[in-house]
Amino acid sequence: MQKRITTPGPLHDEQGHLTETGYATELIKTYDRKRVAVRRRRIKEWDYYCVCTDRFALALTIDHNGYMTMDSISLLDFERNTQVTKSMINLPAFSRRDLPPTSEKGDIRTSGKGYMLSFENDGTSRHLSGFMNQFSGQDTIVFDLFLTDAPKETMVIVTPFAEHPEAFYYNQKINCIRTEGVIQLGKRSYACQAADTFAVLDWGRGVWTYDNTWYWGSASGLADGVSFGFNIGYGFGDTSAASENVLFYDGKIHKLSQVRFEIPEKDGREEYLSPWRFTSDDGRFEMDFRPVMDRSAKTDLKLICSDQHQVFGRFSGTAVLDDGKEIRIGSLMGFAEKVHNKW
Repeated sequence: MQKRITTPGPLHDEQGHLTETGYATELIKTYDRKRVAVRRRRIKEWDYYCVCTDRFALALTIDHNGYMTMDSISLLDFERNTQVTKSMINLPAFSRRDLPPTSEKGDIRTSGKGYMLSFENDGTSRHLSGFMNQFSGQDTIVFDLFLTDAPKETMVIVTPFAEHPEAFYYNQKINCIRTEGVIQLGKRSYACQAADTFAVLDWGRGVWTYDNTWYWGSASGLADGVSFGFNIGYGFGDTSAASENVLFYDGKIHKLSQVRFEIPEKDGREEYLSPWRFTSDDGRFEMDFRPVMDRSAKTDLKLICSDQHQVFGRFSGTAVLDDGKEIRIGSLMGFAEKVHNKW
């Protein structure tokens, strides 16, 4: 079942219950954190951008996890086989922020000792800029990127958690956003050209359960000169109304049903850098995945734990649009991840 939401209105009613669950192609439901029926420290909100090319990837995060805030920059160089991630974590009292209630328009700017991140969105284009001193050794990272031509249709999902009525996940993924600008690390430059550089936005607002594991995969690029990408995933909440699996083709989305991540294992443990396989229940998404780099991070503070593996690599295979057209992919750079959080 893939239930599509078509009626505008508030995400929550006055009692704090979700008014509808399922998927949509835009933020048709209005998010208002004042209507969420929990204390502010339990609400989790984030804006995450990832610019990914064959040569490098840049990931930027501004989030408010209720009990903490985090600003993060990751730069991965696939040609040099290097990666650096630096995250600044603070208590909300020392890093105040209100993330916009919509992805359609609004600015976020955060700063601290030796760094600044700014996400500006005037409703037409997005400007991502910032810096972080001593990002890699003594080298400072500076980025100045302009994102344009976002597709008209996006992946939006309203997901409840059956075991916790107050919990929910309101999420939008915007793939295939053309990106232009420069990332500078010390004396090294990474140029982004709008003709062949794309970004994805992961916009998330919700109340999560304490212990959960999710799977997410994403890629954006070109297929025979036409913008093409996909969003796949599962493992968060009750997705019986709809999955988050979609194809993006020439500005339109094509809904998929269920997609399974087949991560290779050896002796009962995942081998993230061995080839993966992705397959769908309807045969419309069949992909091989050749990993290039594992952006992994593990934190264990007993009550708060996180084990993350965001694996970048190349997808190859076939995807079938709603009208039956088959898209053949030879080597599309993207990522797939498995994340386990206790938060």
